[in-house]
Amino acid sequence: MSNNNSTSTTTALDLDTLTLDQLHQLQQSEETRLQNLSTHYATLRATAARFHASKTALIDTLSSSSTHSNSILVPLTESLYVPGKIRDASRVLVELGTGFYVDKSNKEAQALLERKIKLVDVNSENIRELITVTRKNVESIHIALQGKLLEIRAKQEGVRTRMKMENHSQLPEVSSSSSNRVGSETV
Repeated sequence: MSNNNSTSTTTALDLDTLTLDQLHQLQQSEETRLQNLSTHYATLRATAARFHASKTALIDTLSSSSTHSNSILVPLTESLYVPGKIRDASRVLVELGTGFYVDKSNKEAQALLERKIKLVDVNSENIRELITVTRKNVESIHIALQGKLLEIRAKQEGVRTRMKMENHSQLPEVSSSSSNRVGSETV
């Protein structure tokens, strides 16, 4: 999904021509989109952090394998480990995704992690830009909603004022001479 396609729909739409209900629906749609984009962005950033951690672990394993023993702790879960030994520190298994692993040299593994990090960073930046555009859309819709509500209130106030003026013009005027005359007739 490119920026041009995703924003052209919203920017080509004249918000002033929409009804109040249509503006509310559009606002809900854009807010949902913003939440989804934000969630996707957070997922990408967490993925990038995992790739960076993998790269750091690979570099640490290479540097420590030549100076220390090849003993390590292998995680079975987040809090359960078993002792292990690295047989060949020059080769590693790299997960390609969905449970597929491939045997790579350390340099190949580092290069693969770098490519993945760059890909995630580019996608993160694209999502961040979409988030910025969507936030602006939500703000524009909110402003249009406020304007529409002010317009409706102004019309309602105008109708009330006109009704009051019409009611006042329909009332018969009572002059002071006619009230005295009515009073004099009863006496």
